[in-house]
Amino acid sequence: MLAPRTAMTPPAVGLERFAALWRRRVASPPSPDAAAVHGELCAHYAESFRRYHNLEHIEECLRRVDEVAPLLDDPDAVEFALWFHDVVYEVGASTNEWKSAELFLERASGAAPVFRRKVCGLVLATRHGGCVQGNDRRFIVDIDLSGIGAPWSEFVRNGERLRAESCALSDAQYTAGQRRFLRKLHERPQLYLTDYFRDRYENKARENIARALAELPGDMA
Repeated sequence: MLAPRTAMTPPAVGLERFAALWRRRVASPPSPDAAAVHGELCAHYAESFRRYHNLEHIEECLRRVDEVAPLLDDPDAVEFALWFHDVVYEVGASTNEWKSAELFLERASGAAPVFRRKVCGLVLATRHGGCVQGNDRRFIVDIDLSGIGAPWSEFVRNGERLRAESCALSDAQYTAGQRRFLRKLHERPQLYLTDYFRDRYENKARENIARALAELPGDMA
């Protein structure tokens, strides 16, 4: 489980951490300096419509990276991918991850080509479609979906935030989408792809999904 935040715990999304990551893997120039990129990322995640896909989500993801770092092949690549995976976010769009990966490529031109390709692959893995190959890709998918296995009150709160982001949709449209998404998850033989997350969150996630499906209102006209 994640360690609780305290007043003395530095934010995982702070500039100091990001700048250290940037210095390790990206040359500036030709890339912009870390402060400029960090400011741009934070501005995206602070967009007024965001209620779930914001810096709080990124911070939680980064803290989970810290938990599993010894199990990753390239923790820096996973961390970069998590920083960028939701930076471009348009509700309902199918191109968000592609555009987020493109933004990484543009900003991180000073990184080694093989590293840039690796990070892009990790960002695209968070589309959550099809078979996921590779240790780090499986971990990033599980990190992104770890909230499904949260305590029920947190699961509900996250659902409320996701609904608030989709305010342009009617209740009928949103409920139908949620039902499709939850049923798709429910039908998976395994929700989580790694032993680490499966052992800790699989049972609770399935319980949450079953309860959420049972509590969804019936089909609306």
